[in-house]
Amino acid sequence: MMWGDHGMGWGWGFLGMVPMLLWWALLILGIAVLVKWLMGSSPGRSPPNENRALEILRERYARGEIGKDEFEQKKRDLGG
Repeated sequence: MMWGDHGMGWGWGFLGMVPMLLWWALLILGIAVLVKWLMGSSPGRSPPNENRALEILRERYARGEIGKDEFEQKKRDLGG
C-alpha cells in the first residue's frame, strides 16, 4: 500500500478541492475585472467630467443664450 492511499480513491480529500476553488475564484474575478475595464473604456462613453456645470455654462455662452456679464457672474458663483 502506498503512502496516502487508503484504497478509497479520495486522494487529498477536501484539501484537493481548495486549489480548484481558488483557481475558479481567480478566473471569475479576472473576467469581472476585464469586463469592467472594457466597459469603462468603450468609445461611446465620454470620460467623467469633474465640473460639468462649468462646461454647460460655457456651452450656453457660446450659443448666445446668456451674455458676458451673466456668464462671468455664474462662472464666479461656480468657482471657475
